[in-house]
Amino acid sequence: MKTYAQALDLKEDKDLIAKYENYHKNVWPETIEGLRNIGVLRMRIWRVNNRLFMLMETSDDFNIEKFQEYADQNPRANEWNELMMNFQQQIPSPTGEWWSPMSLAFDSEWFN
Repeated sequence: MKTYAQALDLKEDKDLIAKYENYHKNVWPETIEGLRNIGVLRMRIWRVNNRLFMLMETSDDFNIEKFQEYADQNPRANEWNELMMNFQQQIPSPTGEWWSPMSLAFDSEWFN
């Protein structure tokens, strides 16, 4: 299994943040299906203020470079992504990616 951590901001608007969270309580089935079809086993998103942190667990053969395939293969999943972008904004990142990849800074298992 592979693990990916990424960060992104929501626009600083309480109403938009509430709508974003409500959408995520009722994610479209096609979105979940699209993620599973490309090897995403589990995706979790945490929020503090307007900052989002996403942890994605994937199959060993998952290739983050091909993540867009999930939307390309499923028009409804693509529609979901476009809808979510209305609530989101990038954070400064050297890669320029929408969701900024995070590097692992600490793991307690390093000391076992």
